[in-house]
Amino acid sequence: MSKPRALVVLVPLLLLTACGTEGGTGSGAGAGEPDLPVAGTHWTVEAVTLDGRRSAAPDGAHVDFEKDGRARGNSGCNTFDAAVVVRGDTLSVSPSGVTEIGCPADRQRFETELLKTFSGPLKGTMKGDDLRLASADGRSSVELTAEEEVPLRGTTWKVDGLVSGGTASSLSDGSGAKARLVLGADGKLTGNLGCNDFSATARLDEKARTLTVEGPAATTRMMCTSPQMKLETKLYELLDGPLTYRLNHRTLTLTDASGEGLTATASAR
Repeated sequence: MSKPRALVVLVPLLLLTACGTEGGTGSGAGAGEPDLPVAGTHWTVEAVTLDGRRSAAPDGAHVDFEKDGRARGNSGCNTFDAAVVVRGDTLSVSPSGVTEIGCPADRQRFETELLKTFSGPLKGTMKGDDLRLASADGRSSVELTAEEEVPLRGTTWKVDGLVSGGTASSLSDGSGAKARLVLGADGKLTGNLGCNDFSATARLDEKARTLTVEGPAATTRMMCTSPQMKLETKLYELLDGPLTYRLNHRTLTLTDASGEGLTATASAR
């Protein structure tokens, strides 16, 4: 069985220079108004507008503004990193790196648009849980929505990548459109492996952060395309035994003792 292609070499982006872009967050004193309360919140990327053209974001696109003056996120394809300084209603964003994972063309296009838009000085406008970061001329912007962490149980998790030895790769074209997991309150783990539906019994240990699938999953017996069957074989082997889970707002990572695993994103509510 072939291994998923994964290139996660961090590459430098063009560092942008702007007044006050050194690390840390601003006090807002120079702006004469409070800083936008973005730090410590998980923001789902809803859409990007570049030169007047709006594109809806794929599942999994998000940004976390952290208290150390960094923004870390995912375009729906690769992860990225940037330095951010907040001065009143203005965020000065200096991108510094992005991973390189091959993704479908539509996700690659959105990523290019997001990285072009999420840079330089951006004026923020908040309405409830929504935040719009716009360029000075208003023709380019990023639309964000504050998101609460979703529960592990009861959420439909759409499988969107595989993990191997600490690196991640997106699913190959046509293989993962149906792949999903749901952990029910009754301990049943159900969903789809990329081709066939499955069910299994699982034990959740929240203190140890482990999910143990008891025995091989029961599945339906449909035949599907080769990419779907390859993904199904991988997921079937993975979902048999103890797994360590990491939950980050709307993203779930499951890995076994050897470092093999999957990444999944909570389906839109």
